Amino acid sequence: MANIQSQIKRNRQNEKRRLRNRNVRGAARTAVNLARKAFEEGNPETKDAVLKAISAVDKAAEKGVIHKNAAARRKGRLMKKLVTFTPDANFGEDKKKGAKKSAKKSE
Repeated sequence: MANIQSQIKRNRQNEKRRLRNRNVRGAARTAVNLARKAFEEGNPETKDAVLKAISAVDKAAEKGVIHKNAAARRKGRLMKKLVTFTPDANFGEDKKKGAKKSAKKSE
């Protein structure tokens, strides 16, 4: 327990902020988990789930609950997965990345 008055007040403020931030962080985490689950199940509504997750992550970063680079990283991972996602062919299996073939110029 702190003896200094300013630290006692700071502890009260930190606790209030922690409780407030929990809701925002939890909402972002839940939205991302729902989007990942949609990928695994091969739902056609996966794009909507990803957009909701991105929105939740953006809100968390805007409020300072998570760092802006962490938000960008999470959004990037979701979008990268969304680009390679096809709802018909992907039933719970991870789609393997195909190697890109570069066309050689004849000289």
